[in-house]
Amino acid sequence: MGRGLSALLKETGEINSAQDKNADKLIGNIAEIEIEKIKANPDQPRTHFNKELLEELSISIKQLGIIQPITVRKNANSTFTIISGERRFRASKLAGLQKIPAYIRLADDQTMLEMALVENIQREELDAIEIALSYQRLIDECQLTQEEMSERVGKKRSTITNYLRLLKLQPIVQAGLRDKMISMGHARAIINVEDLEKQLDLYHNAIAKDLNVRQIEEAVRKLKATSDNNTNEAPKAESLPPRFMEIQNELATKLDTEVNLSRSKRGKGKIVIPFKNDKEFERILSLLDN
Repeated sequence: MGRGLSALLKETGEINSAQDKNADKLIGNIAEIEIEKIKANPDQPRTHFNKELLEELSISIKQLGIIQPITVRKNANSTFTIISGERRFRASKLAGLQKIPAYIRLADDQTMLEMALVENIQREELDAIEIALSYQRLIDECQLTQEEMSERVGKKRSTITNYLRLLKLQPIVQAGLRDKMISMGHARAIINVEDLEKQLDLYHNAIAKDLNVRQIEEAVRKLKATSDNNTNEAPKAESLPPRFMEIQNELATKLDTEVNLSRSKRGKGKIVIPFKNDKEFERILSLLDN
């Protein structure tokens, strides 16, 4: 890095657009930036940093340095906000580094949030609930549709829907998924039960009895069959084969709503897809057409 870029880092104010002073000279460059001038992104979608893994990364950084620069935005007063790479930043502080390499990008608050969310979604170590929350924030705060998210993160729309449905789980069940007490398959089965207390019962049973995904799906089927019998709203579901249970779950995932499939021993049955209003009806129709 030349002395000219060092001087620009100190002299240039906040950069939010390509028209800002010296933006063309700074944006797209990698510079060695003092750690004390870098601050974490307050909208960081990642909420948990494993202490042991941070220490391991810190040891690696001491030996080899930072292989991949973090990404930052230039603020006023010669400070920088992290867009991506907070884990590397934290580990570098643990390693006692005074400066770290950083790639300077152009981003306003909205763009920075979107970039941080998308970048975090791509990371393998992010847990399922963190990914789901990141998708939800892209919808709520960045006004992205599921189709737009699919393009940005390179994931199928059905995959995004599967993650978003996890947020319907009882909070303790969500925590169990984050802590790897149950798998994504367990969680997807439990979601099909709307009663949060019953979700919790299924969760505790899955752990206490070490139930696999298929066993939880069967427990959910029996639970729904019992509920249907009590309300006389649907025929008995005891005869529903595993394959039909899978189809019911796939439809619920695709349509992001409850789906009830019933089938008699002779093969006669029906599929019931409830909707709350005309808008939801049109949404379901459009998804069925795809």
